[in-house]
Amino acid sequence: MTTDTLPGAAPKPVVAELAELEPIAKIRRRWPTWLGAVLSILMVVGIGYELLDKGLAGLTRTAPASWLFYLIFVLRYMVGPTFDFIIYRRLWNIPWSGMIALNRKRIANDVVLGYSGEAYFYAWARQRTKMVAAPFGAVKDVSILSALAGNAITLLLVAIALPLATEMLSPAEFKTGVISAAVVLGMSLPFLLLSRRVFSLGRKDLWQVFGIHVARLLADSLLIAVAWAVALPGVGFGTWVLLAAARMLVSRLPLIPSQDVVFASFAILLIGRGDALTEMLSFMAALTLLFHAVLIAGFGLLGLFRKDL
Repeated sequence: MTTDTLPGAAPKPVVAELAELEPIAKIRRRWPTWLGAVLSILMVVGIGYELLDKGLAGLTRTAPASWLFYLIFVLRYMVGPTFDFIIYRRLWNIPWSGMIALNRKRIANDVVLGYSGEAYFYAWARQRTKMVAAPFGAVKDVSILSALAGNAITLLLVAIALPLATEMLSPAEFKTGVISAAVVLGMSLPFLLLSRRVFSLGRKDLWQVFGIHVARLLADSLLIAVAWAVALPGVGFGTWVLLAAARMLVSRLPLIPSQDVVFASFAILLIGRGDALTEMLSFMAALTLLFHAVLIAGFGLLGLFRKDL
């Protein structure tokens, strides 16, 4: 018989001590909270750096006087989070508060690091395991389909633009465009050929998500064309649509050096106002950073009253 079982001996508070110990599983479940906090801090730092570095300078440029421009700007700003919400509302039935997480996802991708927003949103979903049991597969699939939708539209634009631009491009530039298109196609093929191993969602869900991404890209291009038409009147709207398509094409094609210069040159050829359009793009980029800052501050204040965000 041990001393622990002697009559009259005071029992050791083993149960109380064990109750104070925290299960390892519970500690591991805290990593989404830590990751979300770190990325939130990096978002604030990134926005501050961008604004102080070049954002405020962009805002000092001539701002459009029409209120319609700013309305269209806000609509375009919300295109990404809104279409993402449509996707995850369908996949997971996320609550409306998910729009805050999706806006933070977009801001993280813009000012921290590419796809850091997906990491933030994955952490947000992991904290809500009652809503979705295994979020990684869906977040991965949605991200890959977003890239594939962009590549598909880029290839379509290349197929339309290159035959029409043979007189505008030098032989070397035309060759670079063709090689870039081949690279885009090459990057997409592995995902298509190995789709059963790469994707987690069902075929029906994959096609629907792909279609939503295509609609998002088209809506974004249309809204930026309308914004340019309002800010810089005197040019036919069809020309602005063509220029918006050219912007998407140039930004997504690899192997194209000095993409901003290429786009500005294309704008000069189309409208003869490359400098004005470049200044407008700088202003819109600065306004986007300012909007990021306002939303992050607003979300922070809202989080003081609602702990579930």
